[in-house]
This record gives sequence, C-alpha cells and structure tokens, in this order.
Amino acid sequence: MSIEIKDLTKVYGDTVALDHVFLTFGGDQIYGLLGNNGAGKTTLLSIIADRQSATEGTVSVDGEPVRNNDSALSRVFMVGEQNLFPDSMKVRKGFDTAQLFYPGFDRAYAEAAAQKFGLNTKKKITSLSTGYASIFRLILGLSVNTPYVIFDEPVLGLDAQHRDMFYRMLMERYGAHPATVVLSTHLIAEVAGLIGHTVIIRAGRIIKDAPTETLTAEAYSVSGPAGKVDEYLVGKNVLSVSTLGGLKTASVQGQPEGGLPDGLELSPLNLQDYFISLMEEEDNQ
Repeated sequence: MSIEIKDLTKVYGDTVALDHVFLTFGGDQIYGLLGNNGAGKTTLLSIIADRQSATEGTVSVDGEPVRNNDSALSRVFMVGEQNLFPDSMKVRKGFDTAQLFYPGFDRAYAEAAAQKFGLNTKKKITSLSTGYASIFRLILGLSVNTPYVIFDEPVLGLDAQHRDMFYRMLMERYGAHPATVVLSTHLIAEVAGLIGHTVIIRAGRIIKDAPTETLTAEAYSVSGPAGKVDEYLVGKNVLSVSTLGGLKTASVQGQPEGGLPDGLELSPLNLQDYFISLMEEEDNQ
C-alpha cells in the first residue's frame, strides 16, 4: 500500500515547477523531502493532497486516483502552512471538524497535546500567533491517524522547545501508530535522526531517492592543512570545498580508499552536510 506518483508535471506559465516526477511513499516509513526554496516540494505535496491539479501525470493512494476522490483523500492528511478553517471557528471546533471527516481522529490525544503545548482551545484559530497556528495544525496531524501524513514545513514559527516537543511526540505517535510520514523541511539537522528515507528535489526533478544511511554513506569529509588536502583530492570526485585560513575541508563522493596521509582527518557526512555538498555540486555543473 502506497502513494504512487507517476510522470507528474506541473507548469505555471513559463515555469516548470515539477518535471516528470516518479516517486513512491509507503511502507510505514518516515520520509524526508528536501530541497532548496522553489525546488517544487510544496507543489508536489499539494498535488498529492489534491489541493492543486497536475498539468500531466497521476497520483494514486492505495491504487485509487486522488483527484476529486474522497475515498483516497480520506487516507491522506496534509499539514501545510495555510489555515483551511472558517475565520470564526475556534480550536475546539476545529478538533470537532477533524473528527467528523477523519473517524480515526484521537480527540483525547488532541486535547492532551493542546494542554501540553499550552494551546488555548477556546481561541479562534485565526487569532492564534504564527507559532500556535502551527501547533494547532501539528496537533491535527499527530491525532488524525490516517495511513499517510504529510508535514510541509511543520515547525514554522516554533521556538526550539516546541520544535523538540513536536519531534519527540511525532516519534512517540509513530511508534504507537505506524504510518507513512512525509516531512518537508529546511531544518535538516533537526530531523535527520527521524528520517529513514530521503528524497531530494531540485528544480522540479528528483535527484536522490534512497534510504538516508545509503545516501550519507556515499560520501565523506576530509580535512587538514590545505596543501595536504589538495594532494589527497587529486583524481577524486569532490562535491564541495571550504577553506579557513590554512585549513581546508572537502566533501568527497565515494568511499575512502588506501591509506590516509598524516595530518588529515576523515569523518562521515551527516545528512545536512551531504545535502549542502550535493547542492554545491549541482550548482557547479
């Protein structure tokens, strides 16, 4: 059972936001959807949730097309940046509405989460600050219990404490109620430990789609005196280089081979470093 995206293209005038995208989200995994601003992340997720239409291609959920299909869409919940509730609606009524459309919605959990975050359920949704509006939407996503949950920039406006609370609660809920989760975020370092599978999109095209450990194992970092690093890099596929004084650090595609010259240090790349190095490599092509 999965979300299947086939040959998906979205064009706005002269701009190609998505360019023949093929993807699968499934298997009760947590996916990270990563990309720079304007890469097409929100457009892709909005089409999956049927908030936008595609120019070409199809999206199906468990074999059913999502376009204008309540049955398929009832299995997908998207937490985005927009408030889709009426201006007069209060938080508590928002929970009622979610419960009406998503029978698996855990109302008791939502109320407890609101109390934990300090969200006043008697307030109008439109009167919430940016941070608490995000918290309201996050609570919906944590409580809805659909097979597929999408979080698009979920921690917008949240302070460090509330972001940490959300990540911990997400993993607790995922452990208790496994689902396929898609996290789209710029805060790569904060979510790297949560993501089992990483999808990287650039200029509307998928350039990486693999288990996170596989991606980060594809490259490593070497650092030390600039001259020695330069000698070491000869003949290697260099992703990026940074220099500070007489020291140099380089990200290298592949696995280290042979001995390491004295004075140099090797270290694995974390997901954020891998992403940055990959983007720099793409920029230089």
